[in-house]
Amino acid sequence: MAVRPIRIFGDPVLKSVCAPIGEIDEGVRALVRDLVDTVELPGRAGVAANQIGVGLRAFSYNIDGDIGYVLNPMLVEVSGEPEAIGEGCLSVPGLWHDAVRYPHAKVVGLDLDGNELVIEGDGLLAQALQHETDHLDGKLYLDRLTPDERRVAMREIRESDWF
Repeated sequence: MAVRPIRIFGDPVLKSVCAPIGEIDEGVRALVRDLVDTVELPGRAGVAANQIGVGLRAFSYNIDGDIGYVLNPMLVEVSGEPEAIGEGCLSVPGLWHDAVRYPHAKVVGLDLDGNELVIEGDGLLAQALQHETDHLDGKLYLDRLTPDERRVAMREIRESDWF
């Protein structure tokens, strides 16, 4: 359908908890098409619905060319030793900081037919699953930074040309 503009840090929709999707209707199908179109652009690993201004629990992902989506995702499992890993966000352009993430993650949700969908993986996929479910819970990766790192990030945001 369309590549949608990404909402930027400071937009209240990014700090709002997204509502569960009830009926899977044409509006939800259009949302998924937009999420997939938007994540297909180079350099994008995931896009949450609230990043395109829609307060519903859905996200798309693009990991090494594997593109998909999930409705009503719930992060049901993380494992391994948490580690600080470099992370950025489309909603906080130009910043890159170490956020603590687990090396393995599992998300359970629904597909467009209402069937259970399980997405599980390691590395970048695990990071994306955690990052995108955080978005749907109204959290940015900045919330996962150490206090000192967060102060640096906030200064970078204030000094950025987009803020």
